[in-house]
Amino acid sequence: MAGLTFDTGALIGLEHRRHRIRRVLAVAVRDHVRVTVPAAAVAEWWRGRTDLADEILAAIDVEPLDEGLAKAAGEAIAFVPKATAVDAVVMASAARRGDVVYTSDFEDMTRLQAHFRAVRVLAV
Repeated sequence: MAGLTFDTGALIGLEHRRHRIRRVLAVAVRDHVRVTVPAAAVAEWWRGRTDLADEILAAIDVEPLDEGLAKAAGEAIAFVPKATAVDAVVMASAARRGDVVYTSDFEDMTRLQAHFRAVRVLAV
C-alpha cells in the first residue's frame, strides 16, 4: 500500500475530530502505513501546543523542506497557475514517495495533478 500525505486541511480535520480523516489515520497506524506531512503544512496548521496537537504530531512523520522538494514545488507553481506554495510542497512531497494525498482542498490539489500526474488525491 502506498503511503499517505496529509495537507493542512487534513490536520485541521484531525484537530476538529472529523470522523473520516480520523478513521484514515487510525487505519494507517494500525496497518503501519507511513503518514507524512510536509513541514510547510505543519506551519500553516500549527497554532500552539495542545494535547491533541501533540497526539497528531506523534502519529505522523513531518518531512523537512529540503532543496529538492522546494525546487519540485517551485516548478509546479510555474506550471499550474494560482497554485500555492504549500499545496505544491504537499504534492511534490507525495510524488517523491508515490503517496496518496488527503486534502480538504480537493479542487486546488487536482489542478496540481496536471504536474504531478502519478499522485492520487482524495478528499477529507
